[in-house]
Amino acid sequence: MATAPLDSADRPPGGWRQRLVGPRSAWRQASAAQLFAASFLGLIGLGTVGFRVLPGLYTGAPFTWLDALFTTTSAVCVTGLIVEDTATFLTGWGQGYVLLLIQAGGLGILTFTTLILNTLGRRLSLRHASIMTETASFAPHVDPRRLTRDVFLFTFGVEAVGAAALWLFWLDELGPTGALWPAIFHAVSAFCNAGFSTYTDSLVGWADAPGVLGVVMGLIVIGGIGFVVLEELTLLVRRREHGRRTRLSLHARVVLATTAVLIVGGWGLFTLFEWNATFAAMSVPTKLLNGLFLSVTTRTAGFNTIHYGEAAADTNFLTILLMSVGGSPGSTAGGLKTTTAALIGLAAWSRLRGRPTVTLWFRTIPDEAVRRAVTLFVIAFGIVTTAIFVLTTTDLAWADGIPLGEGQGPFLALMFEAASAFNTVGLSMGVTGTLSAPGRLTMIVLMFIGRIGPLTFAAALSRPERPAWIRYASEDVGVG
Repeated sequence: MATAPLDSADRPPGGWRQRLVGPRSAWRQASAAQLFAASFLGLIGLGTVGFRVLPGLYTGAPFTWLDALFTTTSAVCVTGLIVEDTATFLTGWGQGYVLLLIQAGGLGILTFTTLILNTLGRRLSLRHASIMTETASFAPHVDPRRLTRDVFLFTFGVEAVGAAALWLFWLDELGPTGALWPAIFHAVSAFCNAGFSTYTDSLVGWADAPGVLGVVMGLIVIGGIGFVVLEELTLLVRRREHGRRTRLSLHARVVLATTAVLIVGGWGLFTLFEWNATFAAMSVPTKLLNGLFLSVTTRTAGFNTIHYGEAAADTNFLTILLMSVGGSPGSTAGGLKTTTAALIGLAAWSRLRGRPTVTLWFRTIPDEAVRRAVTLFVIAFGIVTTAIFVLTTTDLAWADGIPLGEGQGPFLALMFEAASAFNTVGLSMGVTGTLSAPGRLTMIVLMFIGRIGPLTFAAALSRPERPAWIRYASEDVGVG
C-alpha cells in the first residue's frame, strides 16, 4: 500500500533511520549513563524473577513480588536492608543466591562484560570504554584495561583472605564446617559493603571479638576506598621496589586523608556518645573497639554490633551524617563519596579566605570538579528530602509503634531509614519490616538511585544536549 510522503517539517530531526529503530538500534544509541543504569535494572529484574521461580530458597512461604523486588534491589545495590531475616527466612541456597546478587552488584555487570571482552581480545566500543575509564580519568597513569583485570584480582583475593581469617576466628566456636559458610558470606558482604549477615542480630553477638571485628573492618575499608586507589597503591609499591620514584595522585591522597579523618573523628564521637548507653556493660577495650567499628561500618557497610533503636539520638544523627558521606569513587560503597565532601569543604574554606580557586597540596582543583561536587550534593539533598517527606506521609503512623530509645521518635527513624537506603548502607532502627507498600517502593527507588549515583541517574534520563548557537546577556542575582 502506497503512502503519501510527509512534509519535511513532519520528519524527525534524525530522519527515518532515527525514528524507525528497534531494540537493538535503541541499545546502540543509548548513552554510557543509560547503559550503566540499564545493567543494574536488568540484574534487579532477573534477580526478582529468580526469587519467585527458583526452588529451595525459603524455609517457609516465599517472598511476595514486592518483597522479592525489595530484597533483590537491596542485594544488587549492596545496601543490606531486609524485610525478612536472612538467617531464618532463607535456606543456605537462598543465602547463596543473595550472595551471588551482592557480588554481581558490587562489581557491576559492565565490569564483567569488559573483562570478558578483554579476555577474548576484542576491542571495547567508545561508549563502553567511557564507562570503564571514567573513574580512572583522575589518575591518568592507571591503565584502564589493567585496572579492569585487577578489579577482579583485588576483589576475589581480598575476599578469599578475609574469609580464611574469619574462618580461623570462628573455628573454635563454630567448628570447621559450621564456620565455613558464615566466613565466606561475611567476607563477600563486607568487602562489597553490603551489610547482609547470616546472623539475625548481625554482629551483635561478636561485639567482644576483636579478631572478627578487625577483619570485617579491614574488608569494609579496603572495599570502600575505591579500586583506582587500590591500583595506585599497588603501582606505588611495585615502582618503589624497582627504585623508581612515584607519587600518589591528588585523588588518592584526598580519599585516604578524608577516610582517615572520618574514621578517627567518628571513633571518638561514637565512643563518647555510647560510653554510658549501649556500651555501658562493656569493658573499656571493648568500648573502644566498638566505637571504632561503628565509625567504620556506618559510612557504607551496614553491619552493626549495637541495636540502633536503643542508641542515643546524637549517635543516630551522627550516623546519618556519616552515611551521607559514604565511601569513595570507584568503590563498592555508596553515599556522596569522600571526595565530594572534601571538595565542598575545601571550596567553603577557600571562600572564607577570599581565594578564587580551590587549592590543596600545591595543586589547583578545577572549578568543574567543585561544581560537580556541589551539584551532586544539591541533587542528593533534594532526593533524600523528598523521600523523607513521602515516608512521613505514608509510614509515620506505622513507625510510631516501633520501640525506640529515649528521646527518639518515628520521624528520626524514617529519616535514618531514607539516608541508609539512598547511601546504600543498610543500617536500620527497626523500621524496614514495618514499611507500607508505598514506603517500600520509595526505598527501592532510593537504593537504585544511590547505587548508580544521582548524576548518572539524571544523565540517564536526560537527552543529549544540542549545541548552543546563541549566548544570552548575563545578569547577576544576589546570594546570601
